[in-house]
Amino acid sequence: MVENRFTLHHASLIVSDTEQALTFYCGALGLQQIERPDLGFPGAWLSLGAEAQLHLLELPNPDPSTGRPDHGGRDRHVALMVASLEPIKDSLDKHHIRYTLSKSGRRAFFCRDLDGNAIEIIERP
Repeated sequence: MVENRFTLHHASLIVSDTEQALTFYCGALGLQQIERPDLGFPGAWLSLGAEAQLHLLELPNPDPSTGRPDHGGRDRHVALMVASLEPIKDSLDKHHIRYTLSKSGRRAFFCRDLDGNAIEIIERP
């Protein structure tokens, strides 16, 4: 039997306004927007390094954006790894974006985008 080793190609998040979402993802988090084909609806693709991507889909959201757990670790979320948390925290503070520290004790925190999508940022060991 052939052993499959999976790697993440992309994750998709629904957003209500692509341009506002890009302010968060590119401006506050520092992700890089990459080319996206015309898919017949607005959105954006962001590079996560190597081959991994984050796709933003501007579509009607079937999920509530309110009433979600205050701590993103208790909600579905995307986790991104970085070399150092401090520059990201500084940028989030500068953009007045709230975050909560990981309850596991590891070097990580959670924040939410403007649509309530939870994002975990983990510092590489």
